[in-house]
Amino acid sequence: MYLTKEAKEEIFAKHGKGKNDTGTAEGQIALFTARINHLTEHLKQNRKDYNTERSLVKLVGKRRALLDYLTKKDVLRYRAIIKELGLRK
Repeated sequence: MYLTKEAKEEIFAKHGKGKNDTGTAEGQIALFTARINHLTEHLKQNRKDYNTERSLVKLVGKRRALLDYLTKKDVLRYRAIIKELGLRK
């Protein structure tokens, strides 16, 4: 697997409240972003892999939903995570 347990813990420690706090919106968004970046690189080399393309679209939708949720709950947290991850909008 491309994301080891240690890599996930590092993502959650950096963007969440702690390495075991996997439920925060920021942690989930950061994890989805890492997965999206990995799938994007995979699709650059395997253009006809439609199953991966579908899962990429689903992941982007999930991340968008979490970002929308964060916008409604706390705009400052939303702006912070957008800036940290380098997402546009």
